Amino acid sequence: MDIVELVNKYGFPIVMAVGMGFIIKYVWTWATTEIKPVISDANTVLIALIDRIRMLDNDLIRLNQKVNTVLTIRGKMIESDRVMETAIVEAQANKKFHDAMEEADNITTPKTSKKVKKKEEASEDDHTAAAGES
Repeated sequence: MDIVELVNKYGFPIVMAVGMGFIIKYVWTWATTEIKPVISDANTVLIALIDRIRMLDNDLIRLNQKVNTVLTIRGKMIESDRVMETAIVEAQANKKFHDAMEEADNITTPKTSKKVKKKEEASEDDHTAAAGES
């Protein structure tokens, strides 16, 4: 049958409604047979990618925590090393200071001890002379 005869027999709106029905049926079958499986596969891949991204995010969070822990521990170790180094330097400085003070005492002590000995000898001589006079 010719389209013109159908329009004359049933009218334009009816023929167009039937034509639209065939177009809708064609689009529906095309979408369900060709597009729906592709979308389903893409959805599966998308879900897998989202899961991988979550795992990577969790791994990055754990790695970041580990790095922060290592940096904190390393920072404490560096601080303790710095404190120990400072203590060692202070101990060495104190030792040198005390050694210098002892050396200074040793230098000045013999002179005073000689003077003290001379005074003691002189006083003994005075005592002996005084004892001999009496």
